[in-house]
Amino acid sequence: MKIFISSARKGLEEERDALDGLIRALGHTPVRFEDFSAQTTPSREACLRALASADVCFFLLGPFYGHVFPETGQSATHDEWVAAQAAGMPRAVYRKQGVTFEPAQHAFTQSVEAYATGVFRDSFHTTAELMTKVVQKVQELASAESPLAFAKLAQPPTLHWDSDDTASQNVRNHESLLELHVLPLDFVGYSARELEQLGASLMDRIRATRLVGSDVALSSTRSDGYVAVGIPAGRPPAWGTPQPGELVEVRLYKTGQLSMRATLPRDGLGPILDPDALPQQVAGLLRSAGALGIVQADRIVVAAGVSTEALMSIDTFNPRQSRQSAHPMGFGHARRPLRTEPDESVTLAALGAGAAEVAPHLAQALISQAGR
Repeated sequence: MKIFISSARKGLEEERDALDGLIRALGHTPVRFEDFSAQTTPSREACLRALASADVCFFLLGPFYGHVFPETGQSATHDEWVAAQAAGMPRAVYRKQGVTFEPAQHAFTQSVEAYATGVFRDSFHTTAELMTKVVQKVQELASAESPLAFAKLAQPPTLHWDSDDTASQNVRNHESLLELHVLPLDFVGYSARELEQLGASLMDRIRATRLVGSDVALSSTRSDGYVAVGIPAGRPPAWGTPQPGELVEVRLYKTGQLSMRATLPRDGLGPILDPDALPQQVAGLLRSAGALGIVQADRIVVAAGVSTEALMSIDTFNPRQSRQSAHPMGFGHARRPLRTEPDESVTLAALGAGAAEVAPHLAQALISQAGR
């Protein structure tokens, strides 16, 4: 289980450092900004991506609000709270007692504790008391029953694969793109009016997830069968600089299918299928799909694919350094997209609390195909 630790560091230095070792000792993975290496993406974007890859978020409320960023008018912790709330991520909040909160932090704490939209929080006086309570919460989360329930499909679902659509190739030419598809089961589809209304709200829904900055200019595409929003890449880095995968398109079909497209991580030697990074990226796309609030069916079908290119290889992505050599999959593989073939439906929890459980199965199926 990946646990994101969110707080201002000032005033909580001892607690943050103690939690890092505690969570590791319990057999789980802490995610803190202190451990981030140099990256080409902006700090805020890197933090929100790390948050999206986590299974749960622990918020520590101390006396200080933190630096206010002009892009959002909020602190990093406040941004992370909004993003976790929008994604429906499990959150645990711990408020430090015996300290005086500055005004901005007091106001933020009130919004966190708001009856209608916030969560019940716990409190602590000392680091030892906090660690005891965190141990209990981690054990509770780890022992919770899976929210997922699978059922065999009577017949294969009909899915729209973006890699089959030559018109969609203008989203990102000559890239290996990761596709994630969510199809509501037993859904009659949208009327033209319903699709039009959802299409009009799609940009706002994407921005509400906070995975796209407010300054990013989104583009909209419409046809008789779908509506789509394209997300432009950030500023191109220097040639050969490692680039993490990023979301490039969200598409909603009249059938009810919701599709997400993203680039794979890449460096100067080409795109990379990373057995460790791919499950995290797929889980992030699953949560993003759920955060849009469009798919409401009790049961869904989930599928993933990769449109390959000749230079793609199965390897480890290093965000700090480009590889010196690579072993591409070969031209024969490059012309054959990788795709999972769903034979089960799953509960809607796959787009939220169950994303971390579903994603490894999808990723492993793609990696296995690529290695053949």
